[in-house]
Amino acid sequence: MNGDTAALPNRSAPAASPAPKRDHIEQGTPAFRRTAVALFLAGFSTFGLLYTVQPLLPEFTRHFGVSAANSALALSLSTGLLAVSMLIAGLISDRVGRRNVMITALLASTVLSAASALVHDWTTMLVLRALLGIALSGVPAVAMTYLVEEMDSRALGLAMGLYIGGNAVGGMSGRLIAGVIADHWGWRWGIGVVSIIAVASTALLWMQLPPSKHFQSRRSGLRELPARWRTLFADPGLPWLFATAFLLMGVFVTLYNYLGYHLLAPPYQLSQTVVGLIFSVYLVGTFSSAWMGQQATKHGRGKVLAICYALIASGIVLLALPWLGCMAAGIALVTFGFFGGHSVASSWVGSRAGILRAEASALYLFAYYLGSSVAGALGGVFYTHWDWWGVCAFTAVLTLSGASIAWQLRRRTRPQPELALSR
Repeated sequence: MNGDTAALPNRSAPAASPAPKRDHIEQGTPAFRRTAVALFLAGFSTFGLLYTVQPLLPEFTRHFGVSAANSALALSLSTGLLAVSMLIAGLISDRVGRRNVMITALLASTVLSAASALVHDWTTMLVLRALLGIALSGVPAVAMTYLVEEMDSRALGLAMGLYIGGNAVGGMSGRLIAGVIADHWGWRWGIGVVSIIAVASTALLWMQLPPSKHFQSRRSGLRELPARWRTLFADPGLPWLFATAFLLMGVFVTLYNYLGYHLLAPPYQLSQTVVGLIFSVYLVGTFSSAWMGQQATKHGRGKVLAICYALIASGIVLLALPWLGCMAAGIALVTFGFFGGHSVASSWVGSRAGILRAEASALYLFAYYLGSSVAGALGGVFYTHWDWWGVCAFTAVLTLSGASIAWQLRRRTRPQPELALSR
């Protein structure tokens, strides 16, 4: 076992354990294709449902008579509660199974989303969107854990990349579909169509996702979480991977948040429609997450993660230049590096965490969405005081910090036996 795939030390496992069964899902098999398609659709629907309201916020302001800040709560409540709830979703999946949690969570989310298209008062909308964030938490962390448990190690990088690619396409499509449909038939139909697509994805997830073969039910509770988290943070690599999640998402969201403001202003003065098409660059992430996941398997996760940060840094340099062609290339490089880095880091977390992989995945994604919230908001301060140059400087500092972490992970991570906890 090399440093990339080392897990936490075993402090309570018995001296001898049975040889592992060789029945994990291998790349190129029908089971791999079924799993990849099912989880791609799960990621697609999760992030489509989550971000479908983003282009509709001005419509909410007009329809419900609320301020722009109140309108934004339709998204921020969902993402905030998603981040917190993921810390609990892993515990639930430890008891009832990964597949059951994912299917139930996605089904509940589609019902809540469809219901939000029918509301007539703003308070009910916010309640439904808050519940949606809680329900959606059952998919992201648990999906990653399912892949780590069920996939052959040689297939994990590609499988994780395809799942994250589904996240990218879903986040892009949810925004675009809802925005285009709302422009013609109103915001209710925008949400409704995305919800219908999610219903179909839920049905395919239930029919296509293979039952877990390596899941072992464990009874765990909230009182055990601090001890489990202390164990995870004692590992020499996992805390830095959590920091990587914070920095990657912080850079990515900050640049996308304020690039639109920059391009709408002089001297560019692009239309809102053209600026909205920036989200189509997310398609680059679909390829990047899968391809960089494979490269990490071949060349080592630390090396590939450092390359991802180098791509992001190069993109920020191009974004700081005043020419539209350079800026287009820059946002493409940032997107490629971000989704590649996220794919590498998320699979690395699952491999290191051993039996605590559900809790580790939840902490990783908590840091991921915390980065979106904190860095995305702080980036606005830099934009207000120093305009686009301030945003580029702020994200450059975050990127250099991430690159330093990637270098330390590559140098200091050492092989360790797998963690097991007594039940």
